[in-house]
Amino acid sequence: MSESTFDFDTDKLAAYLEQQVEDFQGPLTATKFAGGQSNPTFLIEAQSGKYVLRRKPPGELLKSAHAVDREYKVMSALADTDVPVAKAYHLCEDDSIIGSMFYLMEFIDGRVMWDPALPEATNEERTAIYTEMNRVLAALHSVDVDAVGLSDYGKPGSYFERQVGRWTKQYRASETEAIPEMETLMEWLPANIPADDGKVALAHGDFRLDNMMFHPAESRVLALVDWELSTLGHPFADLAYQCMQLRMENTGVMSGLGGVDRKALGIPSEEEYVAQYCERMGLTEIPNWNFYLAFSFFRFAAILQGVKKRALDGNASSEKAMQMGELVKPLAVMGAELIS
Repeated sequence: MSESTFDFDTDKLAAYLEQQVEDFQGPLTATKFAGGQSNPTFLIEAQSGKYVLRRKPPGELLKSAHAVDREYKVMSALADTDVPVAKAYHLCEDDSIIGSMFYLMEFIDGRVMWDPALPEATNEERTAIYTEMNRVLAALHSVDVDAVGLSDYGKPGSYFERQVGRWTKQYRASETEAIPEMETLMEWLPANIPADDGKVALAHGDFRLDNMMFHPAESRVLALVDWELSTLGHPFADLAYQCMQLRMENTGVMSGLGGVDRKALGIPSEEEYVAQYCERMGLTEIPNWNFYLAFSFFRFAAILQGVKKRALDGNASSEKAMQMGELVKPLAVMGAELIS
């Protein structure tokens, strides 16, 4: 069997899924989706219909990375909540089937919007899309984790302390060059963590526009996807992460709203977006906002450093991986500017 990110024995997979998934019927074809740097994702077209398969990439992986089993668990738990998710069908932990752990989920025929400026939409649609994203984020952070069986999905409390430690270790493990701004952030962040306010929520970890499937004709999210980095965490981490991405310039590799006249496009300002979220969550304000933003820039830079290292090692799941890796320093610079 090929150990490539892209190839596996489709006959063997079809025979396995026929045994494990109700009503599944082969033969099948597998086509890799473009985009995504971490867990390779495939469209599975079988006699019984269309599905989506996400697998761990092959090769040596950093500890705790590419946790497709966690994605499967959280999506299954959210099936009957206000958070829109794809139906999860089956988790396979047997590496012998396609070469790594994978899960099969529902195929959703929706729109993915890659550019946060939404050039294809009207001003009214842009406003509605951002309002809907805000609604989904608040719905996620309102989930009763005990009631849905996710009380053991992460450690409650000390979230930022643990995250700063984790991503510092991950960054060191994949470091390829000295970046002074990353050193600044790794020194400043642990020394400036806000006092624990007791807030614990299901945090997505990668909450952004292009991780949502929208209805083909409506400004409605059909599924929030890519749960690999989800955990029990602090809700402000998700909010700051999304706002961080929107602050970034549109580089062609990553799209942001840096320098874009949002008002002219019907897109809420950061202040308006945060205020919407606060209203939905019953909050009056978010203190220490710059800490959450700086943490987000640091964490994303550390994630992309891992992408770059995998590309250099020949294990990246996309040809854009090296281009993504080149964003590590600019992200670190933007994060360091928030604390200067």
